[in-house]
Amino acid sequence: MEQLFKGIKKVLELLLIVIFIVLVVDVVWQVIARYAKISSGFTEELSRFLLIWLAVIATAYSRSYKGQMAIDYFYEKFSIKGKYILSLFIELSIMSFALAVMVFGGINLVNITLKLGQLSPSLGVPIGYVYSIVPVCGIIILFFSLYHIINYRRDHKEGISTNKIV
Repeated sequence: MEQLFKGIKKVLELLLIVIFIVLVVDVVWQVIARYAKISSGFTEELSRFLLIWLAVIATAYSRSYKGQMAIDYFYEKFSIKGKYILSLFIELSIMSFALAVMVFGGINLVNITLKLGQLSPSLGVPIGYVYSIVPVCGIIILFFSLYHIINYRRDHKEGISTNKIV
């Protein structure tokens, strides 16, 4: 499981780098094209889609290192067992959201937009393909949360306490 975790994390890192580079090039080209009065209508739409993908993939990537927003004032007041229980609760809450909203809701959204045949105006890409990143990243978030739960259980059995909130 550790190898799979590291592999998925590395793929997400590389994907984020590539998307960011393409996004920067696209936006720079937009600026140059507007200044030179060159018509390139697809660049605005491409940058919008890349930004969507960048945000959703970065959200999934942040789960690999438990990078969600947290206020750990109360967390630090708990005992080791309390921290363990709270950490499990937080991971299960994240998993519930990812499963219900991102995976099931995302699959539903992709199916609806593909059935309706919605195409992006400039690129002509089916919008369902753009939205397909949502359920994929939902599954990745589920995997990362499961990985963290397994590590919490192992650390709790060994009596190890992590000082970092979920």
